[in-house]
Amino acid sequence: MAFRDGPFENIKVPLVWTAAVVAVVAIVGAVVLLLGDRPTAEGGSSVGAARGGFETAAGPVGGVLAAPVRWAGGVRDYIGGYFFAIGENRRLKAENAELREWRDQAIALKNVNSRYEAMLGLRVEPAVAMATGRAISDARGPFNRAKLLDVGSAQGVRIGNPVISEHGLVGRITGVTPRVSRMVLLTDVASRTPVMIERTDARAMLTGDGGDSPRLEFIRGAGAVQAGDRILSSGDGGGLPRGLPIGVAAKGVDGAWRVKLFSDHGAVDYVRVLLFQSFGQLVSPEALNAPPLAGLTTAPEPNAAELSAIRDAAARRQAAQQAQAQQQAERARAAAAVAESPPAAPPAAATTRTAPSTPRPSARTPQTPAANPAVPAGTPAPAPAPGGAL
Repeated sequence: MAFRDGPFENIKVPLVWTAAVVAVVAIVGAVVLLLGDRPTAEGGSSVGAARGGFETAAGPVGGVLAAPVRWAGGVRDYIGGYFFAIGENRRLKAENAELREWRDQAIALKNVNSRYEAMLGLRVEPAVAMATGRAISDARGPFNRAKLLDVGSAQGVRIGNPVISEHGLVGRITGVTPRVSRMVLLTDVASRTPVMIERTDARAMLTGDGGDSPRLEFIRGAGAVQAGDRILSSGDGGGLPRGLPIGVAAKGVDGAWRVKLFSDHGAVDYVRVLLFQSFGQLVSPEALNAPPLAGLTTAPEPNAAELSAIRDAAARRQAAQQAQAQQQAERARAAAAVAESPPAAPPAAATTRTAPSTPRPSARTPQTPAANPAVPAGTPAPAPAPGGAL
């Protein structure tokens, strides 16, 4: 039931006059208190006791009445902090998402930078010009392992150029356009690469079969390969530079020797194409056919000490040549004198007539006077001639 429907519905309270009366009473009470508040002889106040009692009675009541206000203030602060925490949490989440994107970009840039540094540190012996590219597509299948690179003939790439990463040899170029080139990986079934075993220098052929580890075939020499041997490019045929790292040898489950490629240690996305055609491009033919002393410069002018030493050496060399010429002249004169002198007469030899038909007697058969009728008895035997004839 409403207040106006009760027994006091006909009572009308003059609000303005009531408020005026209350204000006048309050003002009168305040004036009375001000006039009655006189200091006492003890230094206190005449209304101090009444004031103290009022404060004593009003203290607990004020505390009880202020409690809801404090509670309301705490609730307001709690609700405000809650909504502030919600807003702060949303702001921090957005900032964290943005920082996470920057972190991912920083990590990606760091990885790319490290790849670039590793690729820029690549060196081949002898030095070969290179073109850096990125794989823009990948074709994988049981019989196809190839990639498209964003470099082509405009950068000097040609068919047959080897492609390397920061880990080692990856493949070779098989097709070229002005801006794009096609690279066949070492694992492709059409890949054939001449290699050598670093430990024994034995030659072999690396053959791709579509798997992750190509086979080693046509190995020269028994026991030329062991597990863990490094496999390098041999340079046979002139299609690849010698010494490019490829992988390590390992025994496959089928019993054949296979190669674990170094390029499997990372993604094949950033590569370098060696602008290599043949070994003839590495050295200039003019440099090979140059005279032996073409690269030597003119010697500086000798000083006084060196000049005197040169003159002494020249004088000694000239004296030796003169002495040698004199010796040769003396030998020539001696030879001419010997040629002009008459030959010496041979010594006279005692000659004895002998019968032409008489044979020479043997040294072991004594010759008697009766054996030769042409020689009279008692004639001594003739002396042998100097030429050995009788």
